Amino acid sequence: MRKRGRLLRTLLLIATTGALTLSMTAGTDSDRRRTSGKPTSYAPNQLESYLTDEGIAYIRPGLKIKVNSVTIGSDRKPVVDLTLTDSLDQPLDRLGKTTPGPISISLILATYDGSTRHYTAYTTRSVTTPANSPHPNVTVIQAGTDSGGTFTDLETGHAKYAFKTVLPTGFDQTKTHTLGIYATRNLTDIVGKNYVANVEYDFRPDGAAVTEKWDKMREASTCNNCHNPLSAHGGARQDVKLCALCHQPQTVDPDTGNTVDFKVMVHKIHSGKTLPSVVAGTPYQIIGFGQAVVDFSTIGYPQDIRNCTTCHEGNVAANKPTQSNVWYSNPSIEACGSCHDDVNFATGANHPAGKQTDSKSCANCHQPESSTEFDASVKGAHTIPLKSKQLKGISAAVVSVANLGAGKKPTAVFALKNADGTPIDGTKLSTFSPILAGPTSSYSKYYRENALTAGVYDAAKGTTSYTFTNAVAADATGTWTISADIRRNVTLKRGDGKADIAVAESTINPVKYVAVSGTVSPRRLVVTLNQCNSCHESLSLHGGQRNTTEECVICHNPVEGDQARRPANAGPAESVSFQRLIHRIHTGEELSQDFTVFAFGGTPTNFNEVRFPGDRRDCAKCHTGTSHTLPLPTGIANVTTLRDFFTSQGPGTAACLGCHDGRDAAAHAYLNTVTFPGSTIPAEACATCHGVGKDWAVDKVHAR
Repeated sequence: MRKRGRLLRTLLLIATTGALTLSMTAGTDSDRRRTSGKPTSYAPNQLESYLTDEGIAYIRPGLKIKVNSVTIGSDRKPVVDLTLTDSLDQPLDRLGKTTPGPISISLILATYDGSTRHYTAYTTRSVTTPANSPHPNVTVIQAGTDSGGTFTDLETGHAKYAFKTVLPTGFDQTKTHTLGIYATRNLTDIVGKNYVANVEYDFRPDGAAVTEKWDKMREASTCNNCHNPLSAHGGARQDVKLCALCHQPQTVDPDTGNTVDFKVMVHKIHSGKTLPSVVAGTPYQIIGFGQAVVDFSTIGYPQDIRNCTTCHEGNVAANKPTQSNVWYSNPSIEACGSCHDDVNFATGANHPAGKQTDSKSCANCHQPESSTEFDASVKGAHTIPLKSKQLKGISAAVVSVANLGAGKKPTAVFALKNADGTPIDGTKLSTFSPILAGPTSSYSKYYRENALTAGVYDAAKGTTSYTFTNAVAADATGTWTISADIRRNVTLKRGDGKADIAVAESTINPVKYVAVSGTVSPRRLVVTLNQCNSCHESLSLHGGQRNTTEECVICHNPVEGDQARRPANAGPAESVSFQRLIHRIHTGEELSQDFTVFAFGGTPTNFNEVRFPGDRRDCAKCHTGTSHTLPLPTGIANVTTLRDFFTSQGPGTAACLGCHDGRDAAAHAYLNTVTFPGSTIPAEACATCHGVGKDWAVDKVHAR
């Protein structure tokens, strides 16, 4: 994760570099590139979007590598023929002399065994642990890149690489071999970024067609839903298949003794703080390059770890790689024991079937799936209770609202149904709490009431109505909102005969906007649930009853804090206004201030250990449309921020200081905010410099 201090680095570099000029206004060059649809068009969050056409022509952005051939002669040293081009398929000088940016290229060669789904790299390195290591003076051989080979540049954009590694005598030429390449084109000093290329090239040395292979996972539909993008070891390694060439059983971390086998390491990383071993007090660590300790013990996966298809591509409708089914068709000690690491297969501890010496008989008990849930089948064992087929499903809608006016007590009519369309009596649910809130310009009042006893079910219509005991404010104007929290307690039967599972089934909260005065004006849409769920899969909070961002913002409004739950000795209330809360949660470990919110029951929840897996500069990852750009719409209330450097804060200030939480940033925002006489809403000068088309526009300073 890049530090916040780097956010402005690229503009400073470009502005001070004489080799090209930066378009500091909304010029026609950048506008044309963003909308032309040509290969040279760039999104507003890309640095290239703000360069002139002359700058683009000089830089020739991008890096692509094509493997033309791999030959292995009698000396058993592979020779690779490569083509190097930019994004427009024009040749690039590997040395960076006739085209800008020298290109660093590293190559890995491995052989694939389809029966075990394992790679074994020919290219290796010897690693010895230092004397102060937990396992001192241990030497191991690890998979790595070829070292000491020779490049020959044939012409611009065309080169050959001769490996120094000599393949073993009698190597199996009928096996699939994979050449992996990661390359970096260094343009940091010119444009403020590097270009990265990853290539995996399958071939058989005997020249026959490849019939078995390790299928490439599509990072765009799996890893990069959260990682944005996936990158490791300095950022140059970004393809999962490339990772798999080295991350195999042949490689261990000698300092900790932990394998870096991909199917083990990745499961453990994503389990993080929920790993049984971590819960028991043993951290999960890998000692990386330069003896850097990487501790994964605090990672909190943002969805249920049993969502195996999130990574294994079960959510891809067509053209699934054959390897997408291995999570349920190929159970193994290594893969299963990575998450369930309190199971000792050698002794049989915590394994109902007893000792297991290898993975050959795993499938005898752990069939891919069965006719029941929560049994020993792989899919059954990974059934998420709230996705159980035993649930009837709930849908909810606000059919109508009557008497919603200033000083009045409105009556809302709800249509609650099972998935099969049969009606639900709202008074028979375990939770049915209608919500009245307003105004949508900036929520400041909300009432959450209990309709279980006061609701009225109309069997003929299949609807449940409720009249609020609280009235709309006498001076209310604009648009108000009706919603509801809904839960139904359900008992699920287990297929393995163990104790039943109690769950609270819920649904997407129904939201209806009703005008008190004027025309209906829905609450502005800043994020959508789908954007949240690209990482969270099924965002659900507060006991599973709050399931849409349109309802979240009702309570998480500019004046709301945790004062009702924060002890007196814990200091002033912390704001839970949505723009501050969400930015601070996702900034997590990079915050300079403490961010602790006291939740229901007075439980302190600290977010400073959150390790956001993406790049927070990509505002469009969470924000919808241009909702992250300035200026913001007028009329949005200021945010009460008693625990920050100053209070209150304008809506733009509260959002920006959510991530940029240091004193200097706060001082900058404070000096550029004023509350005019007779007004309670501050006027923020942010858009003067950070508005769309300005020198320091939000998209521009976050571009990458």
